Amino acid sequence: MKGSTHPLAVPEIAEMAVPTDERVWVPQASNVWFRPLLLNTMAGQWCNLLRVRKSGVLSKHLHPAPVIGYVIEGKWHYLEHDWVAERGSFVFEPPGEIHTLVVPEDCEEMITFFNIQGCMYYVDDDNKHVGFEDVFTKIDMCRKHYEEVGLGADYVDQFIR
Repeated sequence: MKGSTHPLAVPEIAEMAVPTDERVWVPQASNVWFRPLLLNTMAGQWCNLLRVRKSGVLSKHLHPAPVIGYVIEGKWHYLEHDWVAERGSFVFEPPGEIHTLVVPEDCEEMITFFNIQGCMYYVDDDNKHVGFEDVFTKIDMCRKHYEEVGLGADYVDQFIR
């Protein structure tokens, strides 16, 4: 064994979560970015920071597995619920729940840590499937963005396990 880790174990990740280099944030939608922290291809899982600036919406979706969130900065809510997640809030999303994440106009910036298993299954107003994201589409988005901003497509490799 090398140190305390079995030789067959994947390497740990110890990373500053909120990056100082703006290029690390990957655009996801208008006013919405994500910052990958872990892209676990074996478990179909990803951990990331979601950032929304100047109010924004993350399209209506559901997850087939539980999602864990922790609000680092700002606040947000789901159109489908009456609670607000603000700085310091812990959020548990049960599998199959349909929701639309909204950051209100009075919030300059929201950053939330999310641990997601499976996928984001996007739906329309009638709850019919219109698209999805999973760990592999997230990797593809990162590779394309990092190549375009000069970090190199392989920059994302440090987060892949």
